[in-house]
Amino acid sequence: MTNCLVVQHVPAEPAWAIGEAFVRAGIEPDVRRTFAGEALPPDASGHHGVVVMGGPMSAASDDGFATRRAEVALLADALERAVPTLGVCLGAQLLAVAAGAAVRPGADGPEIGWAPVDLTPDAGEDRLFAGLPERLTVLHWHGDAFDLPPGAKRLAGSVRYPIQAFRVGRTAWGVQFHIEVTAAAVDGMVRAFPDDAARAAGGAAAVIQSTPGALTALAPWRDLVFDRFTALVTAGSRRADHAAVSRTFPASEL
Repeated sequence: MTNCLVVQHVPAEPAWAIGEAFVRAGIEPDVRRTFAGEALPPDASGHHGVVVMGGPMSAASDDGFATRRAEVALLADALERAVPTLGVCLGAQLLAVAAGAAVRPGADGPEIGWAPVDLTPDAGEDRLFAGLPERLTVLHWHGDAFDLPPGAKRLAGSVRYPIQAFRVGRTAWGVQFHIEVTAAAVDGMVRAFPDDAARAAGGAAAVIQSTPGALTALAPWRDLVFDRFTALVTAGSRRADHAAVSRTFPASEL
């Protein structure tokens, strides 16, 4: 069965809408909850896809982040193997590090709440983002910025954080904003991180009030992006199965 590794750093940030896309595609998620001490695989060889979720830690420091180096190594291995990979928020920052970029605190401070990102011309030719509106209103919940990795394509940005989404190679994406959220996700993040929520324009109440309308507009594009990603995971699984059969049987029997 097609499987996808999911690295979850904190209880409030599971895969949310990505998990719903797994269900639609018939993909079995292999969730490793690092906050609960669950071990990470040594490499990406046993998985058809890799997803690394968000969290309050810094991708640039081991302080309070015991699995950081192992996750960077895992993502570097996924890049080398061309395993379809998606990093969200902290996961995007870790992917940037794995691809050779630096991470640092954002010069203008945290960006939290519903606000737009603008897609770049490269997004129009991207396997996940092609056809999306040039501007999307998304949930921001980050305070760190990162450089564009060498050879990567910038796909989206905001005024304060110009690198909000990127692609490395053909099969790995980092997304700084939270395109994966549902109504339950937003409520959970506001409850889990009240100090952060208070930094949003209008505070937590404004985030919650804006959520229904923002999600109504975002959901079709969110689901399209994740259905495209799961299609890549499934296609990789089929290629791996074919390769396994090819090693077992002579070509004349295939």
